[in-house]
Amino acid sequence: MILFRDAAEVPENFGPSVVAIGKFDGVHAGHRAIIEQMLVDAVGTGARTVAVTFDRNPLALIAPERCPQPLVGVRQKIDLIERTGIDATLVLTFDEALASEEPEAFVERVLVGAVRAERVLVGGDFRFGRGGAGDAALLERMGEEHGFSVEVMPDIASSGDGRRVSSSWIRELLAVGDVERAAKLLGRFHTVRGEIVHGLKRGRELGFPTANLSPDSEGFVPADGVYAGWLVAPRGGLGSRVRYPAAVSVGTNPTFDDVERRQVEAYVLDEDDLDLYGLQVEVQFAARIRGMVAFEGIERLVAQMTDDVVRVREALR
Repeated sequence: MILFRDAAEVPENFGPSVVAIGKFDGVHAGHRAIIEQMLVDAVGTGARTVAVTFDRNPLALIAPERCPQPLVGVRQKIDLIERTGIDATLVLTFDEALASEEPEAFVERVLVGAVRAERVLVGGDFRFGRGGAGDAALLERMGEEHGFSVEVMPDIASSGDGRRVSSSWIRELLAVGDVERAAKLLGRFHTVRGEIVHGLKRGRELGFPTANLSPDSEGFVPADGVYAGWLVAPRGGLGSRVRYPAAVSVGTNPTFDDVERRQVEAYVLDEDDLDLYGLQVEVQFAARIRGMVAFEGIERLVAQMTDDVVRVREALR
């Protein structure tokens, strides 16, 4: 997949293209439905398939007090989009210039001038341009003028209650630790990605050495608690990776009450001598085992951790 960081980077001879536009936070089932339709639309036409997205939620600039925490970081989002098999992604920097650009100018600069769109797919709630003045109706009018068609994709909804699949819903589930339902909406395990850093090494002292993720890791950190999951780490060269079953702890370690910031740490089952320091890894959340509680004494904590590992093994079978 080709990655462009600015519309000016797109070669003049690029396109024509079928384009999907959106924030794509989490690249969940609803987003993938748009991307999959884009791939189908491009079959037999020779058109490129392009996702146009942003380096942050526009609210981060326009109304930061209302901006939700992203489900994934920018690098995670790019990787997830790449896995869909499309040809290119254009990640636009959402700065003051882009926020103040009139919607008509955005269409002419990005969709017409840069990627030479012949078809554009958006969700029903898509808005763009200064003050969010641009919508699907405006896209359709400009499409008639510039020679591209527009398709507004229907929402993907839960068959159980009809609720629309959205990043907000997934965020709600993760905030209460329901990683299993979140995974169903995402179509994969929810993941946090970051560098393994040195911690207090208390887990090693208790017999459960953990790999601690850096506090600036990418991805929405679910509710405090203990989870069954997987730690995915690089191995050797050529992009090879190994996936270890793990008991994952999220929180501030209330038994000792000496951790200021929430942390994600993973105890890899049956591997006590791994050296992962400095590596960029992923922690995948498969199931919640329990909430985070403070224990009266180390013996009770160790007994609970031993039981946690048993339950993690069962959950990952």
